Amino acid sequence: MAKDKNSKPGDATIATNRRANFDYFIEQRSEAGIVLQGWEVKSLRAGKANLTDSYVMFKNGEAFLIGAQIMPLLSASTHVVADPTATRKLLLKKSEIVKLNQAVAIKGYTVVATSLYWKANRVKVGIGLAKGKQEHDKRDTSKERDWQREKERTMKKHVR
Repeated sequence: MAKDKNSKPGDATIATNRRANFDYFIEQRSEAGIVLQGWEVKSLRAGKANLTDSYVMFKNGEAFLIGAQIMPLLSASTHVVADPTATRKLLLKKSEIVKLNQAVAIKGYTVVATSLYWKANRVKVGIGLAKGKQEHDKRDTSKERDWQREKERTMKKHVR
């Protein structure tokens, strides 16, 4: 199996949704399994995934991942009609589905996909129960991130 140049040994992360932390306050995190086809697993091993604008929808007591893109490999999916943005079923316990669904329906939360990673030989999706940020909250987050970066630079300069 070919690893891409940016991955470190033991790095199990396939893709992260950096936009989720910017657009939402993530209040509770959990993980879910995902139902995949063979060509999708091969594409994930090659790192061909994108979680931007992906979210979880609940229907008939089941959870589905909407908007996640898994781009097909040309060599792995010649015999299959591949849909990169297909709706994929998430594997969660019934109690977790009920709890998340109630938070979405009653309290106005949303459930977003935050990361896609390997756990042993299985693909897991990190999901977060999130509340949307206002524009001023996003500016505060940006200022805080800039301040932390500047503080690290200053400390690094003074340590030398």
